[in-house]
Amino acid sequence: MLDEKVVLITGAARRIGAAVARRLHADGARLMLHYRSSESDALSLQQELNAQRADSAALLQADLLDIGGLAEMVKNTLSRFDRLDGLVNNASSFYATPMGSISEKDWDDLMGTNLRAPLFLSQAAAPALKKTAGCIVNIIDIHAERPLKNYAMYCAAKAGLAGLTRALARELGPEVRVNGVSPGPILWPEEDRHFDEVTRQRTVSNTLLKRTGDPEDIARAVHYLIADAPYVTGQIIAVDGGRSIAL
Repeated sequence: MLDEKVVLITGAARRIGAAVARRLHADGARLMLHYRSSESDALSLQQELNAQRADSAALLQADLLDIGGLAEMVKNTLSRFDRLDGLVNNASSFYATPMGSISEKDWDDLMGTNLRAPLFLSQAAAPALKKTAGCIVNIIDIHAERPLKNYAMYCAAKAGLAGLTRALARELGPEVRVNGVSPGPILWPEEDRHFDEVTRQRTVSNTLLKRTGDPEDIARAVHYLIADAPYVTGQIIAVDGGRSIAL
């Protein structure tokens, strides 16, 4: 049970982040829900969770590309809840960057959200997490190890996050556990022409379970790593219906 434990979740307003928030909250956790621009969704989720348990969810708006604001996110969480037991680095940018078109802006955005922000947030959170014997869970991607064509920058950033996960497990142990979850085909990207219907059908056909997953599948894995895995650290769990071994 996560009764009264406090978890900071980045990108918590929608999709996988919201599913993780609901799963952890249902087990008793208090949550700091970060969002960047999805204010309406974030407010709706906060109201939903607080209706179930008063004052159990708070909101935090921040641009993760602003390095100076990352330590402030941790400080605000501690100010609100007076402790921190878990950090879920879920927020991510995802879009195609075919070779020949990659810009410095793409580098800053994709590396910034997928690798730099998790590093500096983890660094800022580490002292508080050590006090509570807490943990970090990074949401990675199976394409960190099985690169996706036309997504070189994204795949490189997630590969960096996979390496960071293992490195932080060494840096922060024995007090803090650090693990990752790598989703496969869970939710289709929004507004991405590279994932048309033909590509989607091909992806499903190359997945051993022959179907897409659900955000709740990721939420269950995150919950396990936070609540039920006291002897697990430095590991990355693929939740992908077997797609990664079929690629």
